[in-house]
Amino acid sequence: MKNLFLSIYLLTIPLLLNAAKVDTLVVYSNSMKKNTKTCVVIPDNYDKTGKSYPVLYLLHGYSGSFASWVNDYPQIKQFADQYNIIIVGVDGNFSSWYFDSPVDTTMKYETYVTKELIGFIDFTFNTIKSREGRAVTGLSMGGHGALYLSIRHQDIFGASGSMSGGVDFRPFPLKWDLALRLGDMALYPENWEKNTVIYQLYRLKNDQLAIIIDCGIDDFFIAVNRQLHEKMLYLNISHDYIERPGGHTREYWSNALYYQVLYFNNFFRKIR
Repeated sequence: MKNLFLSIYLLTIPLLLNAAKVDTLVVYSNSMKKNTKTCVVIPDNYDKTGKSYPVLYLLHGYSGSFASWVNDYPQIKQFADQYNIIIVGVDGNFSSWYFDSPVDTTMKYETYVTKELIGFIDFTFNTIKSREGRAVTGLSMGGHGALYLSIRHQDIFGASGSMSGGVDFRPFPLKWDLALRLGDMALYPENWEKNTVIYQLYRLKNDQLAIIIDCGIDDFFIAVNRQLHEKMLYLNISHDYIERPGGHTREYWSNALYYQVLYFNNFFRKIR
């Protein structure tokens, strides 16, 4: 019996010592002339190996912040250790939708993420500085942002995902500060069309981008996700598409995150 307890104790020690580090950093955005915060989860063995790590960027939903992922989904620290990846919680403002607003010059979150933030992360940490070492996903507004940015910047991201993403927001013209970012839909219809994910699909060629899309069948975004999926099938664009029971809830996203991180880990294996 003593040997059994000793064995359990010895097996437990590595688990207790294995703990990802969480840093909050300030990044200056020259395009928006302001400081922004970002949350970086660094795997436990980061300082011990001297190697370069792939990076997963997480985009929060409407009304969230850079800290939403660490606060609401603490399992991401486990993912960083388990898969040996750096995870970055991006700040997308309260309601940026992660594009450069055509009507508000102070909201340039496409420029911020793809040029300023990624440059800062690559300069500060030992990262794989190529599209093969970068993935991006998000929930709700962040799901839109992840697909939007990755499709428009396939030279930067090699894989992307969306959980309950607002991939076509035109059916919701009065919601989530969209009119503040795009102008009134009746007056500026082109702004609304050209900044949707579904409009960006013509940019996808030769299956260059690995894509996973996930949405609950009770989600108010399920119809636009199905439409995106159907159009991608029609255009012969490779992607993984998942529907399962659930709504626009933290419980659903907590479950979906496991599948998405596994998907990105399989993508990163190609360079390991």
